Amino acid sequence: MKKKLVDSEDSDLFRASVGEVRAIKQEKISATSPKPKPYPKRTEDSERDLELPEGVGREEVLAFTTTGLAKDVLKKLRSGYFPVEAEIDLHGLTAYEAKRELFDFIKHCMKDGCHCIHVVHGKGYRSDDAYPVLKNHLNKWLRQHHDVLAFCSAAGKDGGAGAVYVLLAHTASTRR
Repeated sequence: MKKKLVDSEDSDLFRASVGEVRAIKQEKISATSPKPKPYPKRTEDSERDLELPEGVGREEVLAFTTTGLAKDVLKKLRSGYFPVEAEIDLHGLTAYEAKRELFDFIKHCMKDGCHCIHVVHGKGYRSDDAYPVLKNHLNKWLRQHHDVLAFCSAAGKDGGAGAVYVLLAHTASTRR
């Protein structure tokens, strides 16, 4: 490799750009790395959210609307009146991971102005005692989420009893 010669003009330009330089008094460099960020502690509330709710079976249909919503909204949601704008698949996640993924997904969908989303949770065929864990948690979490107006089990082509369509509220910033 050939050493590159620097002419005085380039050197002067470099010195002018860098400015005044002062020597470092200490030659030793600390080898300690920054502390890793702590994992959030599970609070009593988050533990309670992960307890298995009394539940619905594999093939049972989910349906929910918030109070004050027009009666035909659920029928429109089931029939595909609202186009699905985003979807997430929660298969294979633990309840803790699924809740975090779902809530992050809803937050991003709200930010992007999505009104109808598709959430695949599965029917619980690989769960212990043939109990659909994610389906039951999802049923509870979506009912409690302040941005969810309604949800219902999806059409057969979109997962049937193993998925839901979710209708999200419009925020003032996402209304067109």
